[in-house]
Amino acid sequence: MNIQILGMGCPKCKTLEKNAREAVSEMGIEAEIVKIADMQDIMKMGVMMTPALAIDNDVKTSGKVLTKGQIIDILKEVG
Repeated sequence: MNIQILGMGCPKCKTLEKNAREAVSEMGIEAEIVKIADMQDIMKMGVMMTPALAIDNDVKTSGKVLTKGQIIDILKEVG
């Protein structure tokens, strides 16, 4: 599983990344967490507001910081 954090490095982006890492750790799953900070790459994924969370190139949310619990729920859905 590839989890992508899209954002330029603002505090909200960093919080989303931290929450994603905690969610992966708590679930005990194998996942690579990648930060995408290049605006061209972010726009290619159709994201206009950051931070955004994508899993395997599928954007799940944008424009808000998800809690660890919300990320766990998304990861469970993706399986």
